[in-house]
Amino acid sequence: MTIVPFTLPDERIEVWAAGVTYERSRAARQEEAVDGGDVYARVYNAERPELFFKAHGYEVVPHGGEVGIRRDSQWNVPEPELAVVFDAKLRVIGFTIGNDMSSRDIEGENPLYLPQAKVYTASCALGPNLLESNATEFPDTSIHLKIERNGATLFEDNTHTSRLRRSIPELADYLGRCKTFPYGVILLTGTGIVPPAEFSLLEGDSVTITIDAIGTLKNTVRVV
Repeated sequence: MTIVPFTLPDERIEVWAAGVTYERSRAARQEEAVDGGDVYARVYNAERPELFFKAHGYEVVPHGGEVGIRRDSQWNVPEPELAVVFDAKLRVIGFTIGNDMSSRDIEGENPLYLPQAKVYTASCALGPNLLESNATEFPDTSIHLKIERNGATLFEDNTHTSRLRRSIPELADYLGRCKTFPYGVILLTGTGIVPPAEFSLLEGDSVTITIDAIGTLKNTVRVV
């Protein structure tokens, strides 16, 4: 496998995301939900995964760019994720680093608000490298997150791809059911790192995501 600079195959490519693929994510969704989050417990164990649209390729924030937090949300976090890059036939062409920015209070108020919590200006960052591969298994690697404010580390944690509940063939199967991707598609595979409930991003914060097998994606935060 070779590491090369990440560039979008086509700006018309779609970015999708899988949710509740780690046990830690399931627990966090249940913690934030005002109704106890039974829906998240059920989807974690369900045959069908949670999949949702995240961004168009032309909306993706690159390494070094500014990711967004919603001005109408008070609880915003990054979600560090391994991203799978597929071609138009849903064959794996490689892996990159993704940041699935999320407004936890909006999603927690009602699961039907998920698109508003997830899909907004500058809510998705990708890059800066691509691990070229046609593998149908996730790379065996660690994922690290560090959040800094004014030069001080506020939060740092890590997880491992071995904790992913879903497989690539499983996710690709459901992603491609009744849906075509003529320009290919990038799939964020979920997060296993969640900052504590009392934490929320502020404008100017720095978010650094490192996946050992791929590299480091770093962005600053702005209000959108």
